[in-house]
This record gives sequence, structure tokens and C-alpha cells, in this order.
Amino acid sequence: MTATAATTGQRSPNEKPQAGRMIDPRAHRFGAALSVVILAAGFVLDAPVTVVFLAVALGASAFFGTRYSILGRPWPIVRKVLRISPPSELEHELPPRFAQALGFIGFSVATVLFLLGFATAGWVVAAAVGALQAVLAATGYCLGCRLYFLKWWVPAQFQKLTRRTTLA
Repeated sequence: MTATAATTGQRSPNEKPQAGRMIDPRAHRFGAALSVVILAAGFVLDAPVTVVFLAVALGASAFFGTRYSILGRPWPIVRKVLRISPPSELEHELPPRFAQALGFIGFSVATVLFLLGFATAGWVVAAAVGALQAVLAATGYCLGCRLYFLKWWVPAQFQKLTRRTTLA
């Protein structure tokens, strides 16, 4: 088991990995950091449209694949400009996609609250998602990734959905 697998969960020896892409875990962390910056700017400017943007960004990546991550797109450029070496190990994209789906749900709830006129509640829900993203960006700990590895109904349904919606 790799160090990345240790931080995101473990697969049983008999469990076959699902086909999918392997990704640079630093890109996932970078996207989370960028999301936190955008959310903070939206809060300071009192611009709930940033929450809608983040919901769309996370939703696109979660349901169509991390290669469509708007927030992770700048990472290869940053890596090249700063001459950061390639990752020592990669991680499967499904746990981060599941975490992004949970973030999408959180930001969508916040959006509905904004639309209903409950701005404070909308910012509180958005801030909760932002706090989890800040933890990921700062430490590499991904709660949504951990939840993916629990043996429960939702991750299994998410796997079925992603098999149908992942774009090549």
C-alpha cells in the first residue's frame, strides 16, 4: 500500500480496483486551495455567485472526471513554472471525485439557501465546505475521500454513476 492510499483509505486484498485514471494528489490539494481563495473572495465581496461557480466546478469534476476540473486546471502550469518534480506516487481519481460530489452537494444547498433569501445560512453552509477544503489544502487529509472507502451504499452508487458519466 502506498502512502497516499494510507491517507485516503485502504482496499481489501480481494477487492479489484475500478478502472479509472490515476492523478497527481497535489493537483487535488491545489484545486481545494484555489476554491478556498475564491470562496473567501466571494464572502468578502458578498458575491454568492462564487458559491454557484464552485458548485458547478466541483460538479463537473465529480460527475465527468477530474480532467474536467476547472480548479485543478492551473496545477500543471504552476508545477512547470515553479519546476516542481513529478509526483512520487499517484492516487486513483474516484475518492477525490466522491469528495467533490459531496462538496457539490454542500455548495448546491448553500445556493438554494441564497435563492430563498437566507444569505447567512448560505454562507455558513458554504463555509463548512470551504473549511473541509482548507484542511485538504493545508494537510492533505480528505474527509470525503475517507468516506468513499467506508462500506456503505452511497459510494457504490457513485461508482455506478461515474461509470456512466465519465467522459474519455
